[in-house]
Amino acid sequence: MPNNLEASIDIAAAPEKVWAVLADLKRMPELSPTTWKMVALGGVRVGALTVNLNKDGWKIWPTTSRIVAFEPNKTLAFRMVENRTVWRYELEPTAGGTRVVETRTVDPKGIPAPVRTLVNAAAGGEDKFEADLVAGMHETLARVKAAAER
Repeated sequence: MPNNLEASIDIAAAPEKVWAVLADLKRMPELSPTTWKMVALGGVRVGALTVNLNKDGWKIWPTTSRIVAFEPNKTLAFRMVENRTVWRYELEPTAGGTRVVETRTVDPKGIPAPVRTLVNAAAGGEDKFEADLVAGMHETLARVKAAAER
């Protein structure tokens, strides 16, 4: 069974500055090592559909998601249509700036069988895939930190 995943980072910048980086989904390819393109159809808002192109080495695949939370300076979350996972960024003010927590939460119904089969065949299995996702989460947060602290 796939696991819920989490990574976090402290950033020496106000939540508003961190939010400006995260909420600009056109910047996601700059931030995420596996995102090639992310476009929110109709703008970035709750309910908006995003069309995404992802990459891992020579592999490129499309995904779609629906924005399920958009609370400025606090929360951005989207639910992947294909596998029902929710990716969430929570911003918490701290004495030195902002703590960002990124999570991937698996739907109680689990990951659909065809997606799990694809992960096993093309991504080296769920354990490797999840380890790669966590590494990507840490890389994404480090890039957000670098951009917000500039």
